[in-house]
Amino acid sequence: MSVKSVFPQLEQLLPRVSKPIQYVGGELGAVVKDWDATTVRWALMYPDAYEVGLPNQGVQILYEVLNEQSDVLAERTYAVWPDLEALMKENGVPQFTVDAHRPVKAFDVLGISFATELGYTNMLSALDLAQIPLNSADRDESHPVVLAGGHASFNPEPIADFIDAAVLGDGEEAVLEITGIIRQWKAEGCPGGRDEMLLRLARTESIYVPRFYDVDYLPDGRIQRVVPNRPDVPFRVHKRTTMDLDAWPYPKKPLVPLAETVHERYAVEIFRGCTRGCRFCQAGMITRPVRERSITTVGQMVKEGLEFSGFSEVGLLSLSSADHSEIGDMCSGLAEQYADTNVSLSLPSTRVDAFNIDLAQELSRNGRRTGLTFAPEGGSERIRKVINKMVTEQDLINTVVTAYSNGWRSVKLYFMCGLPTETDDDVLQIGRMAHEVIKAGRIATGTKDVKCTVSIGAFVPKPHTPFQWAAMERPEVIDNRLRMLKQEINSDRSLGRAIGYRYHDGEPSLIEGLLSRGDRRVGAVIRRAWDKGQRFDGWSEHFSYSRWVESAAEILPAFGVDLDWFTTREREQLEVLPWDHLDSGLDKDWLWQDWQDSTTEFEQDDCRWTPCFDCGVCPSQDTEIQIGPTGKKLLPLTPTTGLRVPAHNH
Repeated sequence: MSVKSVFPQLEQLLPRVSKPIQYVGGELGAVVKDWDATTVRWALMYPDAYEVGLPNQGVQILYEVLNEQSDVLAERTYAVWPDLEALMKENGVPQFTVDAHRPVKAFDVLGISFATELGYTNMLSALDLAQIPLNSADRDESHPVVLAGGHASFNPEPIADFIDAAVLGDGEEAVLEITGIIRQWKAEGCPGGRDEMLLRLARTESIYVPRFYDVDYLPDGRIQRVVPNRPDVPFRVHKRTTMDLDAWPYPKKPLVPLAETVHERYAVEIFRGCTRGCRFCQAGMITRPVRERSITTVGQMVKEGLEFSGFSEVGLLSLSSADHSEIGDMCSGLAEQYADTNVSLSLPSTRVDAFNIDLAQELSRNGRRTGLTFAPEGGSERIRKVINKMVTEQDLINTVVTAYSNGWRSVKLYFMCGLPTETDDDVLQIGRMAHEVIKAGRIATGTKDVKCTVSIGAFVPKPHTPFQWAAMERPEVIDNRLRMLKQEINSDRSLGRAIGYRYHDGEPSLIEGLLSRGDRRVGAVIRRAWDKGQRFDGWSEHFSYSRWVESAAEILPAFGVDLDWFTTREREQLEVLPWDHLDSGLDKDWLWQDWQDSTTEFEQDDCRWTPCFDCGVCPSQDTEIQIGPTGKKLLPLTPTTGLRVPAHNH
């Protein structure tokens, strides 16, 4: 049965909404295939607005990997703003894809990539608009498989009622395996219905199907155990790891947005994983081991990606880009290659050391300076030891002064508030450090026009990190510390004027904490908050703390627990955590030991350059730590003279 586009009905609504361009599709790089010529059809969703979702690297990679298969079709869908949501409901227009405006309900799979837990309410809006039952138990063969992925899916328990399955880890190979299972099941005439298909997915041992697991609770509210409720389902589900990134050089044809988006650049992931061991960082822990892309692949991807897209900025992405073993050669090679063009290169995530200034110099050869951001994370030396961020104040000042001396006029410093063991003074030291940075910068440059921006995020403990047992700080404590910090920064008017101050208050973080470490009982809270109108929780203008607190108060007491129980309570070593049956490759005893080490301010080295610390990942992935260099050079090094990439008119 062919599926019709809903665009004729949608088009009439677009003049009445803000930013209609985001719903139109037709971007450079977009793919529209013949529905009837394909057997397995995916709708890929990033559960946020188009401007945030379109640049998402994960969705773009899977979109391309799937569409390269001749009998597979993949289209994209994003969260629609509340103004369009209301009109769609009124006019009976369902959730649609932006590529061919097909109704999401008609696809075989709705794959949702959660970078953060704050996208959960947007998922419910999309399911509701798509006319797909919110609870997976109420779906039948006519509905798509709702599949969660992304970093937040390492604890999908809070959304276990709403999703059919979750994939932990890398998606490139996983989506092809899932496609194969669905293709086979359909070819056999869909035997055993939806349940049989989900069972086939679960048997891979790397796809988690929540309905096949039961959770038992102790009288005090803690989990007693999570066990399979059928014999052929694994006790533990393992994460997927794509080991050879050179074999997966995606995206080759990046999407070029029609409307303004948060990042407008060609992004190349230069490596995956991180071994620095920052104790708060979920991304660093769950993406181990480190896998580097070779310098030659990166060079090839940049060349082809720019030729295809016409972007004039290239972002070399990873969790700590300067840690790539060939980063020096890579940057100088690319800078050389694009020296006489309007292409600028950026390293979005760098650690605090002077080496990065040399890199930044290379990258800004053609006169375009992208901003420099450093993340000391903690204000005091003591708290940086607790979180294992090995940076001294002197390191930071030296690095920033080098930047100012080399012509940069502003830097951004990123910190966290609410970290375990933190005191008021740890936070006030951020202000003192910012003062020292400005003072040193003025001395070094002999001018007063140096600036720095202090940006503060509130700490949220995440699953599969050493801080997964930690108590969260109450929002009023965090907000009070942020107020004190502002006074500290402005205590010296002459220095304070040169310091910008941005912060996230404690309330959204507490709710993110509930969603990140919650169990299945939190699903009813999400549902209640959504029923009350909660959407776009990552946007301060849409977020309502009181709505979430009310929802938690209405739902959780029936289970004998409350909001504080999930957020501000410290966990014991023997407590069963909601995600213990989901294997990120890390050994739980190792994580616990690292949590104990943090309280004694013991610093753990980076295991890429020191003996192994037994975190458990390498044996579970059957690999060794990868350290370059490959000895290859970035070829061909013929400078691309006079290449003016045509600017796209938005």
